[in-house]
Amino acid sequence: MQNDCISYQESGYFSKLITAYLDQQSDVNSLYHRFPTLENFKAQLEEKAVTFNSNIRSVLVNELEKQYKETVTSTATANHISLLKETHTFTITTGHQLNLFTGPVYFIYKIVSTLNLCKQLQEKYPAYHFVPVYWMATEDHDFEEINHFKTQENSFTWQKQVAGAVGELSTEGLDEVAQQFFALLNQSEAAVYLQKLFSQSYLSHDNLADATRFLVNELFKEHGLVIIDGNATGLKKLFTPYLLQELNHQTTYKEVSQTNLQLSKYNVQVNPREINLFYLQKELRERIIFEDNCYKVHQTTIQFSPEALKREVENYPERFSPNVLLRPLYQEVILPNLAYVGGGGELAYWLQLKTNFNAFKVCFPILVLRNSVLLVSEKQAKKIKKLELQTADLFLPQQQLLNDVTKRISQHNIDFSLQKQHLETQFKQLYEIANQTDKSFIGAVKAQEIKQIKGLENLEKRLLKAEKRKHEELLQLVKHLQNELFPNHSLQERQLNFSQFYMDYGPDFIDQLFQKLNPLAQNFNIITLP
Repeated sequence: MQNDCISYQESGYFSKLITAYLDQQSDVNSLYHRFPTLENFKAQLEEKAVTFNSNIRSVLVNELEKQYKETVTSTATANHISLLKETHTFTITTGHQLNLFTGPVYFIYKIVSTLNLCKQLQEKYPAYHFVPVYWMATEDHDFEEINHFKTQENSFTWQKQVAGAVGELSTEGLDEVAQQFFALLNQSEAAVYLQKLFSQSYLSHDNLADATRFLVNELFKEHGLVIIDGNATGLKKLFTPYLLQELNHQTTYKEVSQTNLQLSKYNVQVNPREINLFYLQKELRERIIFEDNCYKVHQTTIQFSPEALKREVENYPERFSPNVLLRPLYQEVILPNLAYVGGGGELAYWLQLKTNFNAFKVCFPILVLRNSVLLVSEKQAKKIKKLELQTADLFLPQQQLLNDVTKRISQHNIDFSLQKQHLETQFKQLYEIANQTDKSFIGAVKAQEIKQIKGLENLEKRLLKAEKRKHEELLQLVKHLQNELFPNHSLQERQLNFSQFYMDYGPDFIDQLFQKLNPLAQNFNIITLP
C-alpha cells in the first residue's frame, strides 16, 4: 500500500469546532484537559493514578471475566484483562454502536487507532501497561442507525420491530440478511471467511450484544482488544452515587447548558435534558422526567417519589441508563482510562462535557480524533494520475472540482479577477472625483460599479459553461471517479462496509491499516491498495 495524506482541516469534512480543537484555538482551550501528544500522557497518567478509585479494578475485572465466559479469549486479551487489576495499568477506550457487521468501515479505523495508540504509549512509557478497550453501546435504542450495512453496489437491511436497548435484541431475522449477503459473495478465500464470520456472529448467537462481541473479538482478539458491555449490574453499582447526584441536582443540565453558551458560535452537538438518564427494562428505554415533585418515566405509567426513586437506584442500578451526555462520565468512573478515541461528531459532544466532569470530580480524558482513511485502488490511482489530479483535489465539492479542472485544461483564461481589479481601480478614481465635485453622484457610481462587476461575473460563468460543454467527456471521467471514491457525495468511510475491501484484499487490508495509521498524526490518510 502507498500512503499519502492531507490535514483534517484541508479535507473540508470536519466541523468548525473540531478544526478549532485541532488548531488549539484559544476560544476552545477551556473545553478540554490536555491535547493529545505523547508527552501530555505523562501528566494524564499521574493524575488518573491519583484520582481513580483503585477498589473499582477488582469489580471491573470480575465483570469482564463474566462477559468473556462464553467467548474464546486470546492470550493477549486474557493478559490485558488480568493486568487491569494492577495500579500501573490504564486503558485507552473507543466506543461504538452495535452496527450490523460493523456498519461503515470507519468502525475498523476506530479500533485500529485505539490499538496503535496503546502500542505507541507502551513504547514511550514502558513502566506502565496500556489496555485497548472497545465499549459496546448496548444500551442505545436507535435501531435505524445500526440495522444496515452497504457495499458499493448493494445495501443490506435488517427489518424488525424493536423496543428497548439494542443489545438485548434477538438476532431473529438476520438469516434473511445472511442469504442476501451470501448470494453476492464469490468463492474466494476472503469471501468464504466473511460468510463464516457473519454466520458465526449473527446466526449462532441469540442477541445483538453477544453477536457483536463475537464479531469484534474475532477481528481483533490477537491484538489484545478488550470488549466491555457497560449494561452490567456490577458496573452500574459503582456508578450509583453519580446517578443520585444527577437525579437530585440535575448537574449535567446546569453544567452543559453553561458550556453551550460558550459554544454559541459553533453548532452545538447535543442539548442537555434536566435529567440525562433513561429508565431501562426489557423492551423499554424511556427518559426520566421530574414534575410535580415526582419522577416519571416518559410514555409509561411508571413513577416514583423522590424516596422511592432513591431506593430503586440503590437496589436496581441496572435499571438506569445514561444518555449520550452522561455515558462518558460512566465510562470514566469505571475504567482507569486516559483517552477516548472517537470521530468528529463524538469529540464535538465530549467538548461540551469538561465542566460537568469537574462538577462530578472525575478526571477528564484526553480526546483523540480517530484516524480517517480514503482507500484508493491501483486502478483508481492510475485514473487520478492520467487526469492530472491530486488525490486531495477529489475532496472538493463536486462543482468546485469540475470548475477547477475546466479552468486548468481550458486554452482560455476563465478567471476574470484581473479585469475585476482593473474595474475597481477605475471606480476608485470615480469615487474620488465624486467626493471632490458632487457627493450626490456617489450612489450612481456605486450602482454602475455593481452592474459592471456583475456583468463580468456573468461573462465568466458563460465562458466556464461553454468550456465545460467542450470538455464534457473528460469532466464525466472526473465526476465518475469522485463518485466512486466519495459515494453519495460523502466520505467513503461513512458509507461502505469493511467487507467491500476485505473481499478484494483479504486480511492484508486490516494488517496494512495497523502499519499505516498513526492516531496522533492528525492527518486524513489516503492509502492506495495494490
